[in-house]
Order: sequence, then structure tokens, then C-alpha cells
Amino acid sequence: MTAAETGSAVVGDVQLFATCPQSKNVHPDEYRDLVAELARWSERAGYRGILIYIDPPLVDPWIVAQVMLDATERLCPLVAVQPIYMHPYAAAKMVSSIGHVYGRRIFLNMVAGATRQHLIALGDETPHDERYARLVEYTLIVKRLLAGERVSTTGRYYRLANVDLTPPLSPELAPGIFVSGSSPASMDAARALGATAIKYPKAPTEESPDLALNGVPLGLRVGVVAREDEDAAWHVARDRFPEDRRGQVTHGLAMKVSDSQWHRQLTSLGETPVSRTNPYWLGPFENYKTFCPYLVGSYEGVAAELARYLRLGFRTFILDTPPSEEELAHTAAAFERAAAWVEA
Repeated sequence: MTAAETGSAVVGDVQLFATCPQSKNVHPDEYRDLVAELARWSERAGYRGILIYIDPPLVDPWIVAQVMLDATERLCPLVAVQPIYMHPYAAAKMVSSIGHVYGRRIFLNMVAGATRQHLIALGDETPHDERYARLVEYTLIVKRLLAGERVSTTGRYYRLANVDLTPPLSPELAPGIFVSGSSPASMDAARALGATAIKYPKAPTEESPDLALNGVPLGLRVGVVAREDEDAAWHVARDRFPEDRRGQVTHGLAMKVSDSQWHRQLTSLGETPVSRTNPYWLGPFENYKTFCPYLVGSYEGVAAELARYLRLGFRTFILDTPPSEEELAHTAAAFERAAAWVEA
């Protein structure tokens, strides 16, 4: 029996998150229903939650989170939070309000970056590593407020005087906190916050076996297309993500205005053809269709790579937007095999 049939795609302490479709790619009349449908698929498949992006062309992620909450009973939205868009008190207030109204836990994906052009347009010219220092200060304030503290602080970026939060948040609803990024600064931020560090994969020969020893919970951002037969998987993958010249041009322009280390890391990974030494397909990323590398192949082949990450200590996996409920089941099948090999 598959994970989708049993209602659980989470094996042991492993938790899976899907990714919400971007509003800019869907007609406004259809977007709300699509988000609700994806939320119901993910809940039935046993996923822990769904990542919701934050980006200037997209609708506000907190509004999308409410659609997911209304459509499900257990699913946890994973809301991206960017300090330049929202004061830490306002972010904490959103979390406590959701807890009060829905009695539901959410997760926060703390992000430090955006395109350089957009940051400058908003008057923010903070260098890359300093943005992570600001993210730490911001998130610590959010955590203290949600823990019920009366907060007074005079930091480098924020000042509060005797601020408390109402309605208070029940301790069992304290949000899970992720920090996205692949730079040393992002890993340092995750460590300072006790957060899960969400990384992008490297080639197997480059991933450090010492990752699990650094005290930071680990998560991976990756897409999966898995089938019983490898050729069938590649047919599905290439049909879903055909080459797109316009997307390639947009991708190239985005790379020029980004100071993100993960952009550079993925671009470098894509320079090596898919093989046993580099199992990651960057076609969707290079055609500006999504923002993660893909594992494509048979259940056994994909499971072998996923098992490697399980052995390295990764327990959180943020997957791409599924095109159908059936695709969630295919992905779960690969994770089931990976977990079985690790536990054997």
C-alpha cells in the first residue's frame, strides 16, 4: 500500500512539503480553487504542509495561507517571510491570529533575499551577509513575542519597548522555522535561530558527510519525477518542462541581477550533464519554470539519491508544485523505498 493510500507520506520523522503554484501563472478566476485543490491533495497524501512563495509579482502569502487553512483540517502552510515587507510584530501577530482563529500550527520560511533591483527599489541596499544578520534579529523578536514575552530591545535593525502580543499563542502552536539559502551566512543564521536550514542539493561527491554533525536540522529543496521505468519518468519530465527560449532569456536576466549564492550554485550544477556523479536535472530551472533541481528516474534510482540525504541527516524535503494528485503518490513511492533502505 502506498503512502497516498494510507494517508501518510511522512515516514518516521521525515516531513514533506509541496509548493504552491504562483499566482502570476494562473488566471485570477481560477487561482483560489487551484490552491484549495492542491491543499486537499497534499493533506490526503500525508504531506506536512505547502510552501508559499513571497515575491513582488505574487499575491500576499498570508492570504494564500488562509485559503489553504479553509480547505483543510491538518495541513500547515509554510509561509515565506521577508523582513523588508513586514515588521516583526506584524508577522508575529499574523501567526498568533491564525492560531487563535484556526487552532492550526504554521511554518515560517525566513528568506533574506530578493532581486537586487527590487531591494534597491524599496530603498534596501543591505549587503548579502548583513541581510542574514538582520534576519536573525527579526526572527528572534518574532519568536520572543510568540513565546509570550514582553519584548524590549534596541538592536541594529529594530527597536521595541515593552511590546507584548495578543491574542497569545498556545505553546503547542509555536511555528516551525526554516531558513532558506546555501551560503555560510544562511547556515549561521539557521544555527543562531535553532531553525531548519533549507539547502539546495549538490553533486553527491560535493556534499559533506559532516552536515549532520553541525547541530542544524537539515532540509532539502528538490523536485522529483519518479516512475517504475526510468524512460517513462524522463518522458513525463520533458513533457512537463519543455525547452522555452523566452524562459531561458528571463533566467539569464535574473541571474545577472541576483547576488544569491544558491542561484550560482544551481547554475554551476547545471553545467554538468545528468549522470551518476550528477543526478540532478536543471532543465526546469534553466527555462525559468521553477526554482529547484529535479531528480528524474525510476523509483529505485530516485530513492537511492533520497536515501543518501536521509543518511546525511536531512529530515525535511520541500518538493515542487505537483501537477496532479497522482504525482504526489509517485513521489511518495520513491520516499517510501528510500526510507525502507535506510531503516534496513
